[in-house]
Amino acid sequence: MTPKGRSDGTDLTGAWTLTDINGDYRCDVMLPGDGITALHAAGHIPDPYWGRNEYDLRWIGERDWVVRRDVTLTDMAVDLVVSGVDTVATIRWNGRVVLRCDNVHRSFRIDLSDVAKPGKNTVEITFHSPVAEGAKRQVAHPFPIPYSTDNNPIPNGNMLRKVQCDFGWDWNIALTPFGVGGGIRLEPTGAPRIDAVLVQQTHSDGHVAVDVTVNAAFLDGETVRARLCDQTASAEIDGGKAFVRLSIKNPDLWWPNGQGPQTLHDLEIDAGGVTAHRRLGLRNIELVTQPDTAGASFGCRVNGRAVFAKGANWIPADALQGNITDAKTRGLLQSAADAHMNMIRVWGGGRYEPDSFYDACDALGLMVWQDFMFACSIYPSDDAFLENVTAEVRENTARLQHHACLALWCGDNELVGSLDWFPETRDNRDRYLVNYDRLNRTIETAMKSVDPAANWWPSSPSLGPMDFRDGWHVDGQGDMHFWSVWHEGRDFDHYRDVTPRFCSEFGFQSYPSMSAIRTFAAPEDFNIAAPVLESHQKNAGGNARIAETMFRYFRWPAQFEDFVYLSQVQQGIAIKTAVTHWRSLKPQCMGTLYWQLNDTWPVCSWASLDHGGNWKLLHHMARDFYNPVLVTAVPMGDGIVLRGVNDLADRVDVFVTAVALAMDGSTRDLGKADASIGSDAVDVLTVQAGDLGAQEMLFFAWTGSDGTSGSDIYAPHPFKHYALNAPDIAMAVADQGGVWQITLTAQKPAFFVSLEASTAGRFDRNAVHLMPDTPLTFSFVPERGDTPAFTLRDLHTATMA
Repeated sequence: MTPKGRSDGTDLTGAWTLTDINGDYRCDVMLPGDGITALHAAGHIPDPYWGRNEYDLRWIGERDWVVRRDVTLTDMAVDLVVSGVDTVATIRWNGRVVLRCDNVHRSFRIDLSDVAKPGKNTVEITFHSPVAEGAKRQVAHPFPIPYSTDNNPIPNGNMLRKVQCDFGWDWNIALTPFGVGGGIRLEPTGAPRIDAVLVQQTHSDGHVAVDVTVNAAFLDGETVRARLCDQTASAEIDGGKAFVRLSIKNPDLWWPNGQGPQTLHDLEIDAGGVTAHRRLGLRNIELVTQPDTAGASFGCRVNGRAVFAKGANWIPADALQGNITDAKTRGLLQSAADAHMNMIRVWGGGRYEPDSFYDACDALGLMVWQDFMFACSIYPSDDAFLENVTAEVRENTARLQHHACLALWCGDNELVGSLDWFPETRDNRDRYLVNYDRLNRTIETAMKSVDPAANWWPSSPSLGPMDFRDGWHVDGQGDMHFWSVWHEGRDFDHYRDVTPRFCSEFGFQSYPSMSAIRTFAAPEDFNIAAPVLESHQKNAGGNARIAETMFRYFRWPAQFEDFVYLSQVQQGIAIKTAVTHWRSLKPQCMGTLYWQLNDTWPVCSWASLDHGGNWKLLHHMARDFYNPVLVTAVPMGDGIVLRGVNDLADRVDVFVTAVALAMDGSTRDLGKADASIGSDAVDVLTVQAGDLGAQEMLFFAWTGSDGTSGSDIYAPHPFKHYALNAPDIAMAVADQGGVWQITLTAQKPAFFVSLEASTAGRFDRNAVHLMPDTPLTFSFVPERGDTPAFTLRDLHTATMA
């Protein structure tokens, strides 16, 4: 989180010494990083993610910890610059307090000239127990500030500006880690520096005006020179600011993934020898919320083109800061782009991600819906808390606003809904509504003070500014969180009962893959009712809901490994049902962001990527159901409509064929048709429900004039209804220069055919349907040079063998 454009100084990141306040533990800690990772690396504690170790390690968050190091100085006129201090901390230099801070989302600059000395200096950071501090602030507050007990087994995290899921969530471990997530450095006091580079773009036909505001310190009277796309401009710094305008004709524009190239340009700033650099994408992103007969639209228009948002919600890349690297994060985002996603929602219970995250989204064409960091609880609104929030919002807005990927700032996650969740808020709604409004207006005001042109949305879900109704069940306007299928146990077809304008949260759980399960459980724990497996399921009733749904749709699997596989199949079917139906409503619906992309640790969850980045079956299916050109089955009355969707800029002609597929593999023609598809979904072919026999499914295939093709099935009945035949799949494996080719040939239809490997790596496909005598080749790229063994799974062998 260290801002760009700082003066050269002394980097203090690296090895520090960690001790607890009682002197019981001592080890090295790498900063940036966290103390729990350090304690584990030193052998003081077991792996927090293994078994049920979590519960025996919560004491860590109940005591204070200190990190120290020595620094040799020859010049005492220095500032200490720190960011991401987690969270309630006291910093001492040579034993004297120089900073007390309590916001992990902020940076701080401390003048050390009064405390520094020649030679050896000692700096130490005391991290105070967030458990104790949260409780203390709750007691001191003049009225109760309820927190989400469903999510937070450790209470009162909402009283602190700390990552909210550190206190636990219904997918996260609860350990309240401590440490430093950003930079730590010394800089010369009074040295010239560039603190912020703020960018505004104004687009017109064949032209963009790029307005650049430079906020600087100790550079008044110097000339700022800016260069972009071979254009230059200059201005004098006055009062710590300078403003320049660069005019770019016929700009090479930045586009979201699948819409065009992700062209980035270098903006170079020089002021008195101090330089700053930004990578800019020239683009115009508008949030379109226009009243209509259904309520009001909701969606993004990029460079004048309406873009259907396809993506998922992002949570922290790991529960422990010390496990997060830029490379791992980039891998997760690459997987999103590889599945045709064009938007990521950075959820409000985590953290503002580092610059490298947004750099990756710029390069990959992933628009970012950016929540401010508030989620699922009530928060204070006293003056001190709001002053802290104001500084947090201004800093992060200034740091991130230039990124091409940044599409939308959102005030919070589900705080409007939380007004109805607690006895205190229901009994005195006026008090808590005013309390919420004070916070929400503070966030909006602070954000707009830095970036007045930014797209703003007050909350998620929200029906719009100053509308505090239920965004979970009203689907005519705003963004929607639709959780009835999971939390209420409704069937998957219930996704078809709503018509969201933009669904920013919906999800269905599965188990992590066996490769992830083996990282936390021994074979004797491979049972869904085993205490270890239950401890890696944080959603109350989650295991029962997975099993109940399995009974509804499938015959029961006999083996634990098949249960895991089938849980991922049904997760994929659930999300596919929602996404394909809502895409088929385009332009009435203009966005689907499923919950969630990634996991913070190995756990049963809604993620499509395992902890570590392995693709679950949902992610393989997402690459298909997020394809830019798609034909999907839409049941309507007595018929099944095959509807075409096209997210590309140009029209696409599709040719569709449909057959009735019997379980022995025989087929009957049901029709064929073609259609030209523009920006709106188009009905291509209708099959009457009576055209399918009791043991037949609809199989359909399409080709597009853009060169794409695809196929799918539609089963009118639950899969347990069908008498599946043994598919007798033959497997041929070949090593093609380190890329493994696995060719499968089935004698009978085989559904949701999937491969697992004995070593880490990436399959190019999974959860596919094999038709008789139609070979299909899978590719597998191992992470290392190991020779993998492959395990084959399909619906018949998992449920009927």
